[in-house]
Amino acid sequence: MHGKLILVVGPTGSGKGTLEAHLHEVRPDIYWSISCTTRTPRPGEKDGDRYFFIPKEEFERLEKAGEFLEWAQYGGNFYGTLKSQVFPMLAQGKTVMREVEVQGARQIMQAVPKEQCKIIFIDAGPWEELERRVLARASMGEVELLSRRKRYEDEISFMPQADVVVKNYDGGLSQAKKDFVAAVEKLQQSV
Repeated sequence: MHGKLILVVGPTGSGKGTLEAHLHEVRPDIYWSISCTTRTPRPGEKDGDRYFFIPKEEFERLEKAGEFLEWAQYGGNFYGTLKSQVFPMLAQGKTVMREVEVQGARQIMQAVPKEQCKIIFIDAGPWEELERRVLARASMGEVELLSRRKRYEDEISFMPQADVVVKNYDGGLSQAKKDFVAAVEKLQQSV
């Protein structure tokens, strides 16, 4: 029996982290793969919790050796998912969850058979709603906001490729949490 790799994809500010935290509380049996990154840990972050913090040289060595299932560069830092964090768990029949950017999802879809790789897209509504959320979290200049909008447009164009779309519009978080858990459970059973 092979497990399922469920990818969580959605624009910045769509609530992926909030929904994932809820799922982790109600379904602690699901394995969350740990990413590698070259960025500096933020206050409170510990190596091996959500990220393995590694030097850029080590990241590049692993990438050249073909150890990543997917990887990307954002803001001058590298991020990637090690095959060793995913394939052994799938071989044991476990469900592996992974939040990835659209670029990473596209890479993974080429490496993992469709029957094993499922995608949940978190839809937070139109750009104007997302812009409000993003600006509420952090101030940013016009250039970065424009960059985020372009990224949003690429991300939203990926939505039709998802197996399930969970709507997380303003005021709908309670329902989105239920829908997210139901989506994961449905995809675990899918063939």
